[in-house]
Amino acid sequence: MLILAIDTSGQSGGITLAEADGGSFRVIESAAIAGGTFSAQLIPTLAALLKKHEYRAADIGGFAAASGPGSFTGLRVGLSAIKGLAETLRKPIATVSVLEALASLADRDGKIAAAMDAGRKEVFLGLYERRAENSDHALLMQHEELLTQQDFMATLETERPAVIITSDAALAELASSSHSSVVVVTPPSSEIIAGIGARKLLAGETVSVEALDANYLRRSDAEIFFKGNRRA
Repeated sequence: MLILAIDTSGQSGGITLAEADGGSFRVIESAAIAGGTFSAQLIPTLAALLKKHEYRAADIGGFAAASGPGSFTGLRVGLSAIKGLAETLRKPIATVSVLEALASLADRDGKIAAAMDAGRKEVFLGLYERRAENSDHALLMQHEELLTQQDFMATLETERPAVIITSDAALAELASSSHSSVVVVTPPSSEIIAGIGARKLLAGETVSVEALDANYLRRSDAEIFFKGNRRA
């Protein structure tokens, strides 16, 4: 199966073409997209990638979408592109939480806490579990939520994960004050999204075009402002 993965959740993004079947996964090529250019560069970058490897859009067998949390504007661009392509080509979509992708980088079984800086002294936290008996190393999600830094620290004390993984050095320093196993990694790439998405696509863990939505975890400023004005 030819898989197209798109990640526009962060300050920069990427597209990955990959091949997968029941026993293998191979990245064909990835291309970066600079932040602030997603809407202008995503489709041309995809077209160039397909042409370079002599594929047509119709050859794509499924899509892997980074669903957030992340940039409101960036996520809308990436998910809208996947919606349009998947509807036209009638191909399946697998969504991948960015927190799930982050947790997948932890090389350990047991409970994994994936943490991302959410700004405003808040933290996106995902709690996952990897069981040794799972041959495909799939993660089981317990929950994802937006927390204040204080509640984040309290949750770590309660949940006692085997490891905390983050791509933010300041957040790692905060977590290290009460937890001895904290790992700092680079943010997960579209290749990681493609790998997790491939497993889900092959397992039939897909969503419809109509059901595809962003995993924001936080309301946008516009929604908060509108709600506040409506109460007034």
